Amino acid sequence: MEIISYIENAKNGDQVAFTYLLDHYWNEVYGFMLKRTENETDSEDITIETFSKAFDKLATYNPEFQFNTWLIAIAKNVHIDLLRKKKSNIFIDITDEEDKQAQNIADSSPSAEDELITEQNLARLLHFIKELKPHYQEVIQLRYFQEMSYQEIAEQLQEPLSNVKIKLLRAKKLLAEIIQNHR
Repeated sequence: MEIISYIENAKNGDQVAFTYLLDHYWNEVYGFMLKRTENETDSEDITIETFSKAFDKLATYNPEFQFNTWLIAIAKNVHIDLLRKKKSNIFIDITDEEDKQAQNIADSSPSAEDELITEQNLARLLHFIKELKPHYQEVIQLRYFQEMSYQEIAEQLQEPLSNVKIKLLRAKKLLAEIIQNHR
């Protein structure tokens, strides 16, 4: 299926199309931002925010332009916003207590990890989850361990709902890759 078909399907709310577009363009947007920021965390945050904004504004996409060009333009704007925010705010790093809390998690969702749960190998699953970056551990903990809704997570993290959905989607994908690589 052509990219345009996926974009049209995503405009109509097709979750598979959203996931395809995210997977297809993630590395390109992330790589572009990594070159600009030279910071993995900032690049990841900018990429998440980029896809969040793009999916929110998908109806405004003009198919006369390449989709990746549109995404990169959004990413540049998100980066500029981040730089402005950094100048006006002091960013606070995650405390040791928050980091520790984020690592004490379990996942009960029926997904790629479900096979490990079925095998009653929760310790191994926790080990895999701890390999994720703390902000991914946190969304997995809130969604699956504390069983919060997407809206509750968005309120707790003070982030837009679409960011939470994309972060969770990305966290689950990365976790599945970690599990697959350890087989």
